[in-house]
Amino acid sequence: MSMASDLVRSAIWARELSADEIERARRGMTERQFPKGSYICHRGDRLDYWTGVVTGLVKISAISRSGKAMTFAGVGPGGWFGEGSVLKDEPRKYDLVAIRDTRFVMLNKATFFWLYENSTAFNRFLVRQLNERMGQFIATIEYDRILDPKARVARNLSWLFNPVLYPGAGGHIEITQEELGLLAGVSRQVANRSLQALEEEGLLQVEHGRITVLELDRLADYEG
Repeated sequence: MSMASDLVRSAIWARELSADEIERARRGMTERQFPKGSYICHRGDRLDYWTGVVTGLVKISAISRSGKAMTFAGVGPGGWFGEGSVLKDEPRKYDLVAIRDTRFVMLNKATFFWLYENSTAFNRFLVRQLNERMGQFIATIEYDRILDPKARVARNLSWLFNPVLYPGAGGHIEITQEELGLLAGVSRQVANRSLQALEEEGLLQVEHGRITVLELDRLADYEG
């Protein structure tokens, strides 16, 4: 079996696809790699692929006209994103930045639309994905406006364990305090203090470059 076939079969959206649909997806797939700190695309660019993270970590963010930076989401291994822009055939409305060396798998637009038009299983997944993503973005706006930094760290961390958006997480995640700070919109020092406090409250366990979540529901509803 080829590496491309392995990547398709391991994808969360392919679990209910037929053998013919998986083969069609395999033919429409390519891989790319991006070094830490590089822009995958800028706001206003076209990226006519539906994209999944094989290894690494990606930040989806934007900067307002007033200069305020806002992070919408982080995407880790197993996560797929960009279906809205592909469906609407429009430029990206956000920046994509690799905050760790990142390996992507990219499904071209023609294959995406073939699956969209022919696969009931693929459409069921897209509905679930879009629903979860909408909830995430609405929650992110709430975090930014009303929550203190520790609560933003807690809730941004909890989203990385969403089983639909990030199926590869399991019970722990390989992430540094600097990377989590970038996703939560806080400094590394604030992320460090927040994680220490959350660990003292029994919600998680911090190791070097790794966080194990002990109370996911409490993290997801954390208010400080």
